[in-house]
Amino acid sequence: MEPNEIAVIRVLVADDEAMIRAGVKAILAADRGVEVVAEAGDGREAVELARRHLPDVVLLDIRMPRLDGLGAAEELRRVVPDAAVLMLTTFSEDAYIARALGSGAAGFLLKSGDPRELLAGVRAVADGAAFLSPEVTRRVIAHLPAGRLSRAAEARERLEPLTVRERDVVALVGAGLSNGEIAARLYVVEGTVKAHVSAVLARLGLKNRVQLAILAYEAGMVEEPDAAEA
Repeated sequence: MEPNEIAVIRVLVADDEAMIRAGVKAILAADRGVEVVAEAGDGREAVELARRHLPDVVLLDIRMPRLDGLGAAEELRRVVPDAAVLMLTTFSEDAYIARALGSGAAGFLLKSGDPRELLAGVRAVADGAAFLSPEVTRRVIAHLPAGRLSRAAEARERLEPLTVRERDVVALVGAGLSNGEIAARLYVVEGTVKAHVSAVLARLGLKNRVQLAILAYEAGMVEEPDAAEA
C-alpha cells in the first residue's frame, strides 16, 4: 500500500429488503474508505458471497429467508473467520438480540439509527472492536435475565479474579475501543492487548468481545448510554 493510500474496508450487505440494502449501500458509499463488494437477499446467499468475496465486514439483517442472520453469523464464523459480523435489527427483534450474542456477531445496529452509527460500527468491527449502538445496549441489558441489581453483582463477582490490567482492558472493550486504541491508551503494544482479551474471554467462558462489553456494562465499568446522553 502506498503511503497516502486509504485502506478500504470491504463490506457485504445482506437484507431481504432491496430498499434497505440500497439505503445502507448509499450511506457506506459516501465514505471513500468503505466499499460494498456484494449484496445478498438472504442468509444463505450471504454465506456463499462471503466465501467468494472475502469481505472485511458482513452487515446482516437478523430476520431473512432461507437462513436468518443468526444462522448466517454462525456459518460465517466457520467459513470466513476473519470477517466481522455486524447485525442490523429493529425495535421488534429484542428477543433475537440476546440470542445473537452467542452467534459470533461483533456488533449490533438499529436500522432506524443515525447513519453515522452505521459508518462508525463498520469501522469499529473492522478494526477488531465490539460495537453496540446506545439504544441496542439498553435493550440488550433490559432483556437479560434476573433483576438489574443481581445482574450487576454477578457481573462484578465474575470480574473480581481479573488483574488490574485485565480490568482496565475490559473497561475499554466495553467502551468500544479497538485493540490498537486500547494499546495506545494503556501504553502497551497491541499484541499485549490481544493476549489480555483472549485470556479474559477464555477465563470467563465468553465467546466474543460483544459479550465481554455487555458484562463490562453490567458491572458498572462503562458509563451507560442514558448517562452519556444526559
